[in-house]
Amino acid sequence: MGKVVLGLTITLDGFAEDSNGSVNTLYADLDLLKETEVMKESVLTTGSVVMSQKEYGMAEDPDWYVEYEYQVPIFVFTDKAPEKHPKESDKVTITFVTTGIADAILQAKAAAAEKDVNIIGSALTTPLCLKTGLIDELQVDIVPWFLRTGFRPFEDLDNSDVKLERVQLVGLPAGRTHISYKIV
Repeated sequence: MGKVVLGLTITLDGFAEDSNGSVNTLYADLDLLKETEVMKESVLTTGSVVMSQKEYGMAEDPDWYVEYEYQVPIFVFTDKAPEKHPKESDKVTITFVTTGIADAILQAKAAAAEKDVNIIGSALTTPLCLKTGLIDELQVDIVPWFLRTGFRPFEDLDNSDVKLERVQLVGLPAGRTHISYKIV
């Protein structure tokens, strides 16, 4: 059975989003990141993706899924599914889950079968996911700059909420550092 992996990128000062809720500045190196072994491994081992309505809605192009690195079923947790279902392909299907993040993760696990579930983390989704108790691994990329304002994903977590054991530490291009933690 695959793992449930929660991944996110933060700045050195701990922000996962700028003050407008955007992650664009955190992925200025996205083209380089896509060419790393860490990302290639993630793409190979991922069987489904979970994201919030906010992350899903960030794509401006309605055909974004064609170029999306994860060509797998996507589960979007949301309060309300859109009236018009988005385009899909034979590989990328989109399921809107209105019954909560835990249910979205469980549906994604079923769809992923033996592969991993990859959760696209953000300042809002990260604490929600960690509090479900369904996460096996936390992957944090740290980019070498400061935002000074914005939204931090770990502010509302009590130190006793999550116990971590580091399993991987990798330096990536553009000064990005990738750290994987097993949740124990």
